[in-house]
Amino acid sequence: MDTDGSFIREMLVLYMIALLGFITRKRGILNEYADEVLTQLVLYITLPALILFSLDIPFSIQVIHELFWLVLMSIYILVISILLAAKMRKSSHLPEKQKNVYEGLTIFGNQGFIGYAVSFILLKEQGIVYLTMFNICYLILIWTYGVHIFTKGQNRIQWRKILLNPGIVATFIGLLVLFFPFSWPDIISRSLESVGKMTVPLSMIMIGSLLAKVHYKEVPSLLNNFYLWKSAMTKLIIIPLCLLPFMALSTPFSLLLIAVIISGMPSAPTISFYAQKYGGDTLFASAGVLLTTLLCLLTIPLLYFLLSVLY
Repeated sequence: MDTDGSFIREMLVLYMIALLGFITRKRGILNEYADEVLTQLVLYITLPALILFSLDIPFSIQVIHELFWLVLMSIYILVISILLAAKMRKSSHLPEKQKNVYEGLTIFGNQGFIGYAVSFILLKEQGIVYLTMFNICYLILIWTYGVHIFTKGQNRIQWRKILLNPGIVATFIGLLVLFFPFSWPDIISRSLESVGKMTVPLSMIMIGSLLAKVHYKEVPSLLNNFYLWKSAMTKLIIIPLCLLPFMALSTPFSLLLIAVIISGMPSAPTISFYAQKYGGDTLFASAGVLLTTLLCLLTIPLLYFLLSVLY
């Protein structure tokens, strides 16, 4: 982005789209099945299309260099997140059903919905390329370690299901297109672009709709929970700031920007799905996702300004 002001304006556009989703869900225009439909639409159609279109760029040594930095930062921040979350879980005095959720909320962020929207407003298609590279390790981890947190070895990891996840399939196909002398025909490329660009507004509408489903009478008592706030501050502020030492390694600003901002995404709604499927506290999970999603309206611009000043 050229200026801080343009970044704020672009973020406000995202928030307005989310507000539209919130209002339409409250008014009943989007019904109880809307979230599932929007999720399937984004995960199976628009997001894979966006990834396939964005990775169709000329291969160069620069691409290898960028991939190296992004994967390195991704592994680094995921290891820190896992260690921090495990320590926080161990020292907490929460019921077992909430401990699993507490750990998951701290590690895993909403990198597949808000992450792509924010990356696009930051660096357009280039931001999607960077995020796709940064997300390679994350996607595998959330479908493996994310399940492990809730099952603790009770269920075997279903590798076939993981590897056939549309986000991972699109990423690997896109990487093949990136590294091999192949490009999509123009008609396919334009189709992928048109469908892929629906990801950002659809994602934000879904976020707004999810927020509208929360029962307000149940939220206040949960939002008074010290551990939810501790998890939120760790996820939104402490974890992304752990990437600042990479400035000393002369990491390119655009790569570090994506890594820091994406590491500070709100907790992933996937944790709510896991809680429901594997017997965790779904209300606690929903409150954690809600809290971090609301707070990120402040913390994402804060991280952007902080990195701009320090770099």
